[in-house]
Amino acid sequence: MAQLENVGKSGLVRGIAIGLGAAVLIPVAATAVAPLIRPAARSVLKFGLVAFEKAREAADELAETVEDMAAEVREELRAERAAGQAAAAPEEEVATTAAPSASEADTPSNR
Repeated sequence: MAQLENVGKSGLVRGIAIGLGAAVLIPVAATAVAPLIRPAARSVLKFGLVAFEKAREAADELAETVEDMAAEVREELRAERAAGQAAAAPEEEVATTAAPSASEADTPSNR
């Protein structure tokens, strides 16, 4: 008899009783509450999908803007490099025509 009292006081029996009760009541409660929860769940899902679409559109626009700016910067760099090379070319011509190089100065025709 003492053992039976110990079993009743242990948490094991209480846990099993709670588990069985939950196993029976949760499906019953879910079917009773489902008609109320379904519209709310659909609304939340709809809001999430609309927000996702808007975020995707904004990200696409941002990516396009960044690509356009990068293309503009590349073009500016090309123009600056071309202008720098064009400015350097006349300076090289002036330097070569103004003074003969060391190999030209020692040729017999210049002596």
